[in-house]
Amino acid sequence: MNSRKIQMPREVHIGPDVIYETGSICDDLRLDKNALVVTGHNTYDIGGKIAIESLEDKGFSVDLIKVKDADIESVSKVQEKSEDFSFILGIGGGKVIDVAKIASNNEGMYFMSMPTTASHDGIISPLASIKNPNGSTSMEAQAPIGVIADTNIIANAPFRLLSAGCADIISNFTAIKDWKLAKRLKNEYFSESAASLSEMSAELITKSSGSIKPGLEESTRIVVKTLFSSGMAISIAGSSRPASGSEHKFSHALDKIADVPALHGEQCGVGTIMMMHLHGGDWKFIRDNLRKLGAPTNAEELGVDPDIIIEALLNAHKIRPERYTILGDNGLSKDAAKNLAKKTEVI
Repeated sequence: MNSRKIQMPREVHIGPDVIYETGSICDDLRLDKNALVVTGHNTYDIGGKIAIESLEDKGFSVDLIKVKDADIESVSKVQEKSEDFSFILGIGGGKVIDVAKIASNNEGMYFMSMPTTASHDGIISPLASIKNPNGSTSMEAQAPIGVIADTNIIANAPFRLLSAGCADIISNFTAIKDWKLAKRLKNEYFSESAASLSEMSAELITKSSGSIKPGLEESTRIVVKTLFSSGMAISIAGSSRPASGSEHKFSHALDKIADVPALHGEQCGVGTIMMMHLHGGDWKFIRDNLRKLGAPTNAEELGVDPDIIIEALLNAHKIRPERYTILGDNGLSKDAAKNLAKKTEVI
C-alpha cells in the first residue's frame, strides 16, 4: 500500500493574550534556544516586540528580519539569515507566514506560526502562496510545529481581513463540490475525512455569520478555529483540494488581470457565488451569508470593473488545468460568462 505523510502542529494555542506565553510555549516544545523571528514592519509593532521579549525572558537568543512581500527574494533573504538558528517564528499576516513557512522548509528547520490576522487558512496548512512574474503560485512547504494565535491581536486588526477569512472558508462549499466532480469524472483521489472537515468549517461560519462582528474576541476565536480546521483538511488531503476549486481559479485569474486585486478571500467569496450557481446549488445562500459578514458580493464591492470579471471567468479554467472543476477543460463561452455574472448579480 502507498503511504502518505500528514503534517499536523504539535501544539495549537488560541486565545486572548496568548502571545505573552510565546517563550514558555517554545520552551515546552523543547525547541533549541535560538530563534529567527520573521515579521513585517507593522506587525513587528503589533506582536513582534512582545513575542521577542517573551522569548528572551525564557533564555532564547533571538534575531529579527522584516519582509514586505511574499516572493522568492524575501524567501532567499530569510534563508540567508537562518543559518545560525534552529527554528523560525513567523509573526504577521499571510505574506509573512508564507515566507517563513517556505524558508524554514527549504532549510530543514522547525516553523512556528503566529498570525496577526485571520484572512485565510495558511496559518496552519503545509502550503504557501508566493508571487512570481505571472501572478502567484501555490508551493508545498510544511505545517508549523506550533501555532500561537492571540485572538485579542487578531480582533484588533481591520475587520475586512477577518471578513475575507470567513469568505475564504465559505469557498470550501464549492471546492468540495469540484473535488467530488473530479472524483466522479476523472477518478481523482478523494478523502471523505478531509472533505467532511472542510465542509464542517464552512457550515460553522455560515451558522455564525450573523454574530461575527468587528472587535469581538469571541468572533475572532470562531474564525481562527475554523481556519485551523480548514488547514487541517488540507493536511489530511495532502493537497489544497478541500479548500480550493473553481472559485480559487477565478480569484487567481483576477490576480493576473486586475489592476488592483481585492483580498484573496473576498475574490474567492464572489467566485463561490458564481460557481455555486454552475453547480446548481443555492448561490443566494452563499451571497446572503457573505453580506452578513460584510464581505463583497459583486464587482462594484470588489472594486473590479465588470469587464474584468468576465475576462477572469473566461480564463479561470487555464489556472492549474490539471485540477478539474465545474469549469471543465475548455471553460466558459463569453455569453455563458456574462449570463452567469448577471444571473448571480455579480455584475
